[in-house]
Amino acid sequence: MRNKKAELNISAGSIDSLKPMRYDLEAIMSNSESVADYLKSSEEKTPRFAECKSTYKLNKETVEKIKAYASSAVVVVFSAEWCPDCFRNVPVLSLISEETGLKVRVFGHLMRNVKDPDEKWAIPPSPPEVKAFNVIKVPLITVLNKEGEKLGEIIENPPEGQTLERGLLDILKKA
Repeated sequence: MRNKKAELNISAGSIDSLKPMRYDLEAIMSNSESVADYLKSSEEKTPRFAECKSTYKLNKETVEKIKAYASSAVVVVFSAEWCPDCFRNVPVLSLISEETGLKVRVFGHLMRNVKDPDEKWAIPPSPPEVKAFNVIKVPLITVLNKEGEKLGEIIENPPEGQTLERGLLDILKKA
């Protein structure tokens, strides 16, 4: 997970160049853990992750479509073991990753900062990347292309009436 601490550099283009913001994918990969590893490390503390994963049924047609985009994107998730929306959505991301090969990286174990009202997250145990990604609510599911540019995000839950896999597919189509 954090064996080798890499600094997360974000670069934003000037108005003249109109370049989109870029996240450092190498640092993200180094500082985060796979969704499978995150669920495994959280299973004792949060059995609801495993319950959701064992009962959720993916929409196979949508998953097949996601496969076409799996090699061109990385999903970055911020999660907390105390969050009901995380219980529902992070295990689904794990299933999607297993079925499609889509890389899903997790910055987990977020905790609110109860001592400082000006800071939403306690760092540590929350990863410092919460600031770079401007995390307000969890799960924050951000989809990046291979250049580290943000394609879109899902905050807390997919759009009303959509499955998570459908919401991801709609974002991935921008790749």
